This record gives sequence, structure tokens and C-alpha cells, in this order.
Amino acid sequence: MKKQPQITEKTRQTFIEVFCELYSQKPIEKISVQEIANKSGYNRSTFYQYFTDIYELLDSVENDLLNDMKKELANQKLSMHTFQDTLYCLDKREHLLVLNALLGDYGSARFIKRLKEEITVGQLELNVPQNHTLIPYFIEFYLTTSLSLFRLWIQRQKDLSSEQFFKLVENLYSSGITPYLKE
Repeated sequence: MKKQPQITEKTRQTFIEVFCELYSQKPIEKISVQEIANKSGYNRSTFYQYFTDIYELLDSVENDLLNDMKKELANQKLSMHTFQDTLYCLDKREHLLVLNALLGDYGSARFIKRLKEEITVGQLELNVPQNHTLIPYFIEFYLTTSLSLFRLWIQRQKDLSSEQFFKLVENLYSSGITPYLKE
């Protein structure tokens, strides 16, 4: 007997949500398939119908998020395609649980690396000569700083509105912190 696609997707999504809740609270090594199954209301054999193990589930979560980001960037045809555009695509309610897990205290450094790799040099507006030897440092500074600020914003449960946050990041890159110190 074949299952209905809506039920199959709902079951898969439940496993993902429970995993993300747990992953935001503890390291992946401390999460078991049994725990995910119990909290999901399913048995372990149901989990294994969807994923071979927790690491495949993590890969699926990362891939889903990165694919959503790529689709959003393509659909929006954002004029600048800056790194802020990429982060803006991740700023959606449906991504919050996943972002809390992947960018949280126990999150994956591998995901951060994958996210950085998705950003092309063309997305960064660096006004330096093409073959400048410092370009890799500029890129790392820009990406790491942006991701760090985004991670902090997520961890602080978006205590600034999206507009305030993205404006702050833009201002920090263009003017530094000096204008904020004068307030």
C-alpha cells in the first residue's frame, strides 16, 4: 500500500522539526534516532524509511535550506545579489527553526563553510583590483562578519526588525561603528 504524498512529506517534516529542536539544544553526537522518533510520535523504523541516519538528516536539512535560498535568489532576481540579499532570503519564518539549529551553539561549521561557498565573489561588492593578493582576506572578513552578525540576530530572536538589522549591517560596512558611538 502506497502512502499519500502529503502524509509522507508531513512525516518527513516532523522528523526535521524535531531534529532541529534537539540540535539547537545539544550536539549532534548526543541526539539519537530513538529520541527523534519518540518525540516525533513515530517508531524508529519509520525514521529509517526517510533517512539512513542522523547525518543524512542533517545533510537533508542543510541542502533544503541552501536550495530554498538559491530558488529565492533566482525568483527575486535581486538587482544587487549581494551577500545581504542571500541573508535576506534566509530571513523567513519557515527557516527560523532550521537556522536556530544550524547557526546555534551546536551548529555545523561545515554548514557555515557550505554557505560561504554558495556566495560567489561577484556577489561581494569589493572595489579592489581583480588580482589583488588581499582579496581572499577581504572575502573572508565580509562573509564571516555578516554571518556572525546574522547568527547573533537569530540567537537574539530577531530583537531588531529585518529592516533595522539589514540597515545596521549595511551601515557597519560603509561607516563602521563610529556613527553609533556618537548617539
